[in-house]
Amino acid sequence: MAEDQPQPWKIPPIVQELAGGVQDEPPSRYVVREQDRPAAAAAAAMPEPIPIVDLSRLSAAAGAAAADELAKLRSALQDWGLFLAVGHGMEPEFLAKMMQLTRGFFNLPLEEKQKYSNLVNGKDFRLEGYGNDIVLSEDQTLDWCDRLYLIVEPESRVVPGLWPARPDAFSGALREYTARCRRDIAGVVLAALATLLGLREDRFAGMMGDGDAMTHARFNYYPRCPRPELVVGLKSHSDASVITVLLVDDAVGGLQVQKPNAAGDGVWYDVPIVPNALLVNVGDVIEIMSNGIFKSPVHRAVANAESDRVSLAMFYTLDPEEEFEPLPELVDEKRPRRYGKTTTKDYLAVLFERFARGARAMDTVKIPAAESDSER
Repeated sequence: MAEDQPQPWKIPPIVQELAGGVQDEPPSRYVVREQDRPAAAAAAAMPEPIPIVDLSRLSAAAGAAAADELAKLRSALQDWGLFLAVGHGMEPEFLAKMMQLTRGFFNLPLEEKQKYSNLVNGKDFRLEGYGNDIVLSEDQTLDWCDRLYLIVEPESRVVPGLWPARPDAFSGALREYTARCRRDIAGVVLAALATLLGLREDRFAGMMGDGDAMTHARFNYYPRCPRPELVVGLKSHSDASVITVLLVDDAVGGLQVQKPNAAGDGVWYDVPIVPNALLVNVGDVIEIMSNGIFKSPVHRAVANAESDRVSLAMFYTLDPEEEFEPLPELVDEKRPRRYGKTTTKDYLAVLFERFARGARAMDTVKIPAAESDSER
């Protein structure tokens, strides 16, 4: 094979196109190991509901309402690493429009979507654009998912040519959604996180305004699968973000979160659909900077035999060159340092490589307990 020709296994088919011809079992590259199949670890009944936090109360200047919401947020992040946000100010009609536009894009003809391909010259992978996640090995198990990935902030990093021209309202609505998410959700949550950790209210928000801190939008499409128990929509992972804001399909479930247990292997739970609520989770950056006080949740998406599903995730990340590590205010003799130092760029490189193999990037920066104890 000529050197400039990619190996075929590196360019899997668009799953939406593939799914249309699958009548029974999906192709073997999508079939996960038996021990990793959703059916082998069926979601358990939730021991307590994932807390619903009212951001309008959380952002109140003071008083009992704000204190109550802060207490709910603390409980949510310590128990689950995520919560369902209401009171965010985004109208149900606007959220429905974002889901309609997401579906509208994925329902376009393939040749229209391929104008925004994440394969440069049909062979070289880039993060942004439409297609699949990176494939690093021939035996890698592939996810039952297509995605459109865009940098939406700052404006200097936006690549207009990758933003779909259709549906017509797509770009304008995405810009509005980006601005409202930052102002009404990310800003409020980052201030609350700092308060809960005893830091200055602007500690995290200030970092998100530094240098080349970015917001990434990932539009996901999970096609219907006749044998959903054999595949995963998106393999288990945690996010490399500071925080993530997720808008989910309000008609079809499929997101699961893993809660650690005493045995150390965790239990999978279905995340409930709450109309007009947005799911917010802390990412690996907050777990590391909080020295493990808040945990970045492991989650996955499962497929559905009856319906397809869409979602939209907004990932808030630091400047690629920014170093981060446990904040000195959160390290002491009783709580020694639990994570090493890294940069956003280096951590993301590790994350994409380990995600492809079904492993966590977090494990590469954790300091073993014995080593951590010796630093006291």
